[in-house]
Amino acid sequence: MSISAQHSFSSILSINPYKETYFKGVSSFLSETTSPQFSSDQFVVSYINTKEFINAQIEISKNIPEEDLFDAINNKAYDELALDQAVEYKIQFIETYNTLDENNRYFHVFIADPLDITNTFLKIVEKIKYIDVIIPSPLLLKSLYSKEIIDSNGTHCFIYIQENDAFLTIYGNKEFIYTKSLKYSLVEMYERFCELYGERIDYNDFLYFFTDENLKETTSEYKEFFIRLYKEFFANINDILTYAKRAFEIEKFEHVYIGAQVPTITKLYEMLEVELNIKASEFEFDYGFETQSKYIDQLHALMHLYSTLPKEEKYECNFTEYKRPPKFIQRASGKLIILTLVAFALAFAYPVTYWVLTYAQTLQEDLLRQKYKEVHNIKITREATIKSRLADKEKVLKLLAKEKTEYIEKKNTLKKIREVKVDYPMKAKHLTLFTKDLNKFYVNVQKIIYSEKENTKILKMNLIANKDRKITKLLEYLTKTYSGKYKFSLKKITFDHKTNKYMSQLKVKIL
Repeated sequence: MSISAQHSFSSILSINPYKETYFKGVSSFLSETTSPQFSSDQFVVSYINTKEFINAQIEISKNIPEEDLFDAINNKAYDELALDQAVEYKIQFIETYNTLDENNRYFHVFIADPLDITNTFLKIVEKIKYIDVIIPSPLLLKSLYSKEIIDSNGTHCFIYIQENDAFLTIYGNKEFIYTKSLKYSLVEMYERFCELYGERIDYNDFLYFFTDENLKETTSEYKEFFIRLYKEFFANINDILTYAKRAFEIEKFEHVYIGAQVPTITKLYEMLEVELNIKASEFEFDYGFETQSKYIDQLHALMHLYSTLPKEEKYECNFTEYKRPPKFIQRASGKLIILTLVAFALAFAYPVTYWVLTYAQTLQEDLLRQKYKEVHNIKITREATIKSRLADKEKVLKLLAKEKTEYIEKKNTLKKIREVKVDYPMKAKHLTLFTKDLNKFYVNVQKIIYSEKENTKILKMNLIANKDRKITKLLEYLTKTYSGKYKFSLKKITFDHKTNKYMSQLKVKIL
């Protein structure tokens, strides 16, 4: 299995750094391993999620020489994207050729903070010494076109849900166009589901319903809230596709592929096809691998597929900080040792060699001194630039603090106005409605609390009566009379020995 010009590898190891899962590939067979080990003849590939990098498109004049291209893209990225000058970001890019502009070249730029990469792979490199490739996850999809698993030239959208991230990626004419991180990872969907459901459930219960329950057939109480969650998810996807059509002049989307890191019985693609009116399929392909696993994370399969491609058929966008050293004779230390051995051999034969080496060292020292002066000048210039930018930053922060203070004052004023204009009339309206019913059952109100939270209106009334049966009769009457308009709940009725009265709090949820 030849994957590199410098190395020949017998196996491939793919890594999911966020769940610390590993799949080893030998020939066309994939197997999961829980105890990966370093091996010099093993090619190691991993990825970073969309939330860990910035993606943008940058145009560069065609007049810029190839040797100056990286510096030009680097400088323009810092300027146009307002990157922090104090951080030395790791920047990779791929060129897009589907443009009619005769004066400029266009590049998709991927920008990551090296500290984020270090934190993500900290535990991984303790087990595995080197990682040959770390690629942005959306670029792995290029492999599907290179291997002709997808052979259509249309515009396709890929949606993949992971535990800690979810991404939407668009390819057109078999080339990358756009990607965006979605706030619908499994963890984020779980949090939103709990908000819709009104109480927190166990994450494993949520995951069980997501994977093992068929939404069409289930009678679970969770069904209604999962439907609302999916509708919100699909509405967000529709908004992004609408934006992409306008921003990248896309006429239509031929196909949408949607899937998840875990298997699902519910056919998400069927629901998506109905909601968006775009042909959809499962994000699961025939990669040609054999495996004993019932279900394999699609990104693991794509990493193995990517690793087998020739260099010219895949995107070269490598964020790895953990490259393996070259062969001994190609290392600087190796060259130095070999040169030293040769020098000793020549020294014994020709003493004049010592004089030649001394002269060579003197020249090298002069060159290094000259190089030091150039680097030192650059350092001084950059320090001055950083100092100036920090001063500007301080001014902006002071202005921002002032604006925040004014904003909070205005916000508090508006809240008070709203409380007077909305909350009081609303509370009075509902109280008027319930007054006749309270009188009918001889129940008094001791305290009233009205609140609104996340579009939910709640009216709480502290009831008092001389008999607990009056309160229960009132609750029974209200539930039957106002079914569909209000949801009534009453937790308990207590008896106050001092007043010989029964008390309870009636919670009214306005539907």
